[in-house]
Amino acid sequence: MNPPSPEIENIVIIGSGCAGLTAAIYCARADLNPLVIDGHEPGGQLSLTTTVENFPGFPEGVLGPELIERMRKQAERFGARYVDGAVRAVDLSQRPFTLTLEGRSFRTRALVVAAGASARMLGLPSERKLLGHGVSSCATCDGYFFRDREIVVVGGGDSAMEEATFLTKFATRVTIVHRRNEFRASKIMLERARENPKIRFLTPFVVEDVLDPEKGLVEAVRLRHTGTGETKDLAVEGVFLGIGHEPNTRVFRGLLDMDEAGYLKTYNRTHTNIEGVFAAGDVADHVYRQAVTAAGTGCMAALDAEKFLTEHA
Repeated sequence: MNPPSPEIENIVIIGSGCAGLTAAIYCARADLNPLVIDGHEPGGQLSLTTTVENFPGFPEGVLGPELIERMRKQAERFGARYVDGAVRAVDLSQRPFTLTLEGRSFRTRALVVAAGASARMLGLPSERKLLGHGVSSCATCDGYFFRDREIVVVGGGDSAMEEATFLTKFATRVTIVHRRNEFRASKIMLERARENPKIRFLTPFVVEDVLDPEKGLVEAVRLRHTGTGETKDLAVEGVFLGIGHEPNTRVFRGLLDMDEAGYLKTYNRTHTNIEGVFAAGDVADHVYRQAVTAAGTGCMAALDAEKFLTEHA
């Protein structure tokens, strides 16, 4: 484990997803020699995504992990540096700010928070026990292991529709379980799922339990009808979660302004309530959540930070 560095960084970027890496590219090209902390989920949500068809410049589409790797190398080419791990504590009371990781710490004159958002879980004990043993939040990572099996996708938004559609490449049948009859998914994503012969819908149901943790594998899900209270078991061998995300802002609670859901509030573009701290990407965006908007705010945060550092040299 490396000892704490006595040096003061010009800028540290928390997060290595689309927003963080775009910020790193711009900061590196400005000769700021940025330090990127990979965070809880290196690569962010794009690293868990299949083909990205709506990122400009890729008419045939590009795999999410490939796009992230290209951006990472691009930033590195101009001088960006990377450290693994997640920030455990921060001191924003004075500049330079102090960021503490496990076993080491960094001081920095400016900070870009691009920590992204993580997939939500159902909160079931059985779900936790079976995570990685039939329960997954990443269709791209685990879909291959469910070839010729029946699986469930939980959720009613675009994430759930995308996961379900992708999983039909492997599964014999994908059942989308949603607690309401109405869906939050965009019209095109919902229609794409409805038109897929391998996908069926069960509404309005919630997952009450995942069976059977005692056997160490998924055999079924216990469903409850939200209207009648009726319960039934549906035999499946996999459960994929597509129920939204939670911003990775816990370490900043009480320090940076955020809304009730934990998303960071920004003022005057990407500035937070603390001078010298900027926010970009899904950590501050609960509306668009797109790779291109994350990249855009990453660019903005880098330019805002560069201007701040010039004025406070």
